[in-house]
Amino acid sequence: MVQLVMVAGPAGGDRLDILSLVLGASPMVMGVLVLLAFMSVASWYVIGSKALFLSKAATESARFQDAFWKTPRLDDIWKITQTSPPSPVSEVFRAGYTELAKLRKRSEEQDGQAGAGGPPAGETHLGDIESIQRALDRARTAATTEMESRVPLLGTTASAAPFIGLFGTVWGIMNSFRNIGAKGAANLATVAPGIAEALVATAIGLLAAIPAVMAYNYFSRRIRVISADMETFSSDFLNIVRRRFF
Repeated sequence: MVQLVMVAGPAGGDRLDILSLVLGASPMVMGVLVLLAFMSVASWYVIGSKALFLSKAATESARFQDAFWKTPRLDDIWKITQTSPPSPVSEVFRAGYTELAKLRKRSEEQDGQAGAGGPPAGETHLGDIESIQRALDRARTAATTEMESRVPLLGTTASAAPFIGLFGTVWGIMNSFRNIGAKGAANLATVAPGIAEALVATAIGLLAAIPAVMAYNYFSRRIRVISADMETFSSDFLNIVRRRFF
């Protein structure tokens, strides 16, 4: 009981202060804490930048789709994309429209050749729709890849940080038992610093992992929603192209 009072006094309280525990940690535990701090800072950077990026992507995509369905001519929509901020859906449109413009130009050249005794123009239309479809797919894949960039870091932090913190915990407990064996006494003053050091590593591991896993799940859902919008728009654009040009 006397030992408990001594540890709980001012000197013991200073010794078990969080900052003192971190600064006085063993080299191995200090390395674990530095690694966890780096992972936490990197995760928060990704969370902040990706939240802004996905919010802007969703807003601009919705704005573009609203303009797309209100504008009857594809040429006018192309002009809108040149003056508006880029978005995943607008980039898909730009890829499809660019491919369509190339096909229309080639079709006009082949019509002239057909009039001069060249091959029939209808034979050159085979595979044109597939070309536009591939252009849309490439743009959709590129946009999805850009949205998913750096998000795996959150998943890695969410899954690895608790185990890294647990490693620091185990190491701190091992040091506590070593101190007990070296001093030959199992009192609170001998055991408390090592246990507290171990718990600090666990706490920092959880602080790094919890925001990361929540952000990872949230961003994954947002990316799936925007990807579904791109896929739906690709199908609609392809249907419009079929009706108007083929």
